[in-house]
Amino acid sequence: MRHINKILATLALAVISAGNLAAQDEATASGYQILKKYFIDGDWRFMAIVLVCLILGLAFCIERIITLNLASTNTDKLLSRIGERLEAGDVAGAQEVAKSTAGPTASVLYEGLRHTKEGPDAVEKAIVSYGSVQMGLLERGLVWISLFIAIAPMLGFMGTVIGMIQAFNKIETVGDLSPAVVAGGIKVALLTTVFGLVVAIILQILYNYIVNKIDGIVNRMEDASIALVDTMATTNSFRA
Repeated sequence: MRHINKILATLALAVISAGNLAAQDEATASGYQILKKYFIDGDWRFMAIVLVCLILGLAFCIERIITLNLASTNTDKLLSRIGERLEAGDVAGAQEVAKSTAGPTASVLYEGLRHTKEGPDAVEKAIVSYGSVQMGLLERGLVWISLFIAIAPMLGFMGTVIGMIQAFNKIETVGDLSPAVVAGGIKVALLTTVFGLVVAIILQILYNYIVNKIDGIVNRMEDASIALVDTMATTNSFRA
């Protein structure tokens, strides 16, 4: 009897130790392993499509962010250099300064300077026309980001509906409304929904950042264009 009690005590300690180790393993599991597990549990057919939306959406967002950061120009410094050339009567030099500077603002100012001899109306018309072209280039790719933001949660909800259908099919087949019967389908439904919403939230945050960046560039472009026309009028550059 003493040996039996000893064996039972040993088994109890082993079970407790195993439970503690399992809890420690779950606590120390990396975020990547947890995401991988949930990805597999959530039905890879839908999760893979949501993952593709995330990858493509991030690719477009990163490309836009890099392009917009490179397009940001110090407009005050650029206008100062152009103003110095115009005050000296060197319109060609001002054109060269704008042409050699990267960014949409410099490109718009260059188009305005090219029409100096045609008068202020022609300069303003050229700035407005080419400004619209540059704005279209800045917004390139945003439509695809918006598409992925809309598709990701829709795919998640589709997974939810299909998971619930599977759960009800199991109930109909088994004829029992026990939690074990419907747990699998409901788990798939919830996981696909969560992943779709997470992807949409990530892309929406980046999309808003990109739109705000574009608005800032466009505002600086408009201010620089107005300042250029005023500088040209002050320095009598339209007579050149």
